[in-house]
Amino acid sequence: MNIVIIEDEIKTAKSLENMILSLRPDARITGQYQSIESSVEALKANAQPDLIFMDIQLADGLSFEIFKAVKITCPVVFCTAFDEYSLEAFKRNGVDYVVKPFSKDDIKNAFAKVDELKNFFQQQVVPDLGDLLAKLGTSPAKTSFLVFKNQKYATVQITDIAFFYIRNDSTSIMCFDQQEFSLTQSLDQVAASVSSQQFFRVNRQYLVNFKAIKEVEHYFLRKLYVKLSIETPEKLLINKEKSHSFLRWMEER
Repeated sequence: MNIVIIEDEIKTAKSLENMILSLRPDARITGQYQSIESSVEALKANAQPDLIFMDIQLADGLSFEIFKAVKITCPVVFCTAFDEYSLEAFKRNGVDYVVKPFSKDDIKNAFAKVDELKNFFQQQVVPDLGDLLAKLGTSPAKTSFLVFKNQKYATVQITDIAFFYIRNDSTSIMCFDQQEFSLTQSLDQVAASVSSQQFFRVNRQYLVNFKAIKEVEHYFLRKLYVKLSIETPEKLLINKEKSHSFLRWMEER
């Protein structure tokens, strides 16, 4: 069995590879990719694998964009922290999922599901992933976040948020008026719940609002330096692998 892993966290990808090979010693990991762009390029250039393990939140966006660029003709096991609605959507479309952080038993169960569908896939009938994408695409993005500050609960409207960022290992909101609030959600969860048209994950620490972007400059080593209308604690740098996706995101708005 030829297997492809699409996962932007190197340690997670390595752990997943070890689990796969311990459960299926005859399997071959034919590719590991960390972004939408590299995955699309590889899947277009090479023969389809027998199975793909695919993270949902990649460095340059949601992995569902891959399906818009290349036809996937093999089963996919999604690795996700999405909500129950999305997980149910995966089930109805004949693909399995594992929830992060996953264990060896999770991967074992995923293989069991694939084995159950083996005859189905041997007939070269592919699950209707288009229906899955449609369901997720129409899932409404959050319009506000509930926050707690000074012993009071309040809501912050998404239009008032300049950026989300990781501070002291937790997620914080920075508003255009420079008010700051803490969140209980991870930055991955926030990125999955807001509009990908309005917000971009420039790196692992920052998720920025398009309206907050003041200008973008070329930087050393083919990186981009993003300047916001609100000052950030660190320079916002986008690596060369992600810069093309970022510029395309800005252009397509």
